[in-house]
Amino acid sequence: MANDTFDLDVTAEHPIDDEAFAAIDRDRLVAEIAALPSDLRAGMTGILVDGRTYSDVSQELGIRQPELVRIVQRGKAIILRRTAQAG
Repeated sequence: MANDTFDLDVTAEHPIDDEAFAAIDRDRLVAEIAALPSDLRAGMTGILVDGRTYSDVSQELGIRQPELVRIVQRGKAIILRRTAQAG
């Protein structure tokens, strides 16, 4: 999985249970990312599926790294809510 370390001071808008998120298997994660709104998919795929760096993905998408961090946090929060609801 992706290296989640970065040197940006970004306050999490969406608290994430990292342990619960890590428990999601890869196939489920890929399916959940595919179901996300389009503005979240590319960043989430680059970081969480492809294992690329925040710097690399943000440059490719033409956005600043703090925005990418927010995208990943928001996507993770949505996925955790969906998987919790699914039981």
